[in-house]
Amino acid sequence: MEEVNQMNKEEFVLKIGWVFEHSPWVAAGAWESMPFESHENLLQTMIDIVQRAEESMKLALLRAHPDLGTRLKMSEVSQKEQEGAGLDKLAKEEFEEFISLNKKYVDKFQFPFIMAVKGQNKDTILAAMKQRVHNTYGKEYNIALREVFKIAEFRLNDIFKE
Repeated sequence: MEEVNQMNKEEFVLKIGWVFEHSPWVAAGAWESMPFESHENLLQTMIDIVQRAEESMKLALLRAHPDLGTRLKMSEVSQKEQEGAGLDKLAKEEFEEFISLNKKYVDKFQFPFIMAVKGQNKDTILAAMKQRVHNTYGKEYNIALREVFKIAEFRLNDIFKE
């Protein structure tokens, strides 16, 4: 943490800003709270920033995530995470089912289905999609944010393993 705590804002956002998908504003806000005792403290600071953000910022953060199981262009880190769950090797029928469920989900909630896929596989992800598409907006919004926080935790852990 010593190295991170000595970074200027630009360096910090460059190193940490990608942890929340295409939302460097979270890291920029966290920088203001330096120094951090641990990467867990940094994560909690970033979560607090998101939770205090305006609704429009939270929705933009959710909408910055790619659809799962599609072949759309996405960030390199998202691509690797999805590959780790086997979403890059879907059979034609599986791919079409993911496309259909993603469309149904986005039409209902106006943000993509979000799930921290580390440790998951295509079957567990598909099962979660089938179940969660029936949630209320409020319930799913809260689940999606919690999943974003899990993704950020996995990504921060990867940074601090280096």
